[in-house]
Amino acid sequence: MASGEAKVRLDLNNPVFQDNLLALQKPERHAALDTLRKIRQLSWNQLYRDPGLKWEKITSVKPPPGIEAIYSLRITRSRRATAYRDGDFIRFLTIATDHDATYGKK
Repeated sequence: MASGEAKVRLDLNNPVFQDNLLALQKPERHAALDTLRKIRQLSWNQLYRDPGLKWEKITSVKPPPGIEAIYSLRITRSRRATAYRDGDFIRFLTIATDHDATYGKK
């Protein structure tokens, strides 16, 4: 199977991401879980093209060593998550408290 056709696998183990997710109010937490459920059903090509997720490379933040690039995607109507691709895994990093925080702006 070509790498773009592989199903996206989730890595939700980052403690900051877990804290962000669990701190969401119940309706937003449910919306985030619905988004994660949706992502699991997509191939990487579908994830990149999905208009609702809006997968975007973050150019204003330098990625840590060993990570090619950090991306943001819509996880609820009002919040974006940061993540990066590692093989077939999407490794989640954070859920921003507001849209601009995702891009390192204040």
